[in-house]
Amino acid sequence: MSEVCKWFSVCPLRAFYEEGKLEKKWIEQYCKGDYESCVRYQMEERGEPHPDNMLPNGEIRDDLKK
Repeated sequence: MSEVCKWFSVCPLRAFYEEGKLEKKWIEQYCKGDYESCVRYQMEERGEPHPDNMLPNGEIRDDLKK
């Protein structure tokens, strides 16, 4: 069983997914899978700011807004 990213509970991608705005594949592949390959995770670990609507692969999605 894979671990869940330690940032998952506060990650805006979780909220986007729960609101039906983000596909489940992102959560399964990164948040509950290989989260260390997530660009958001890497930036968070380095203390670097990143936009809420940035996907785990670094893509910015304009349709994802709070």
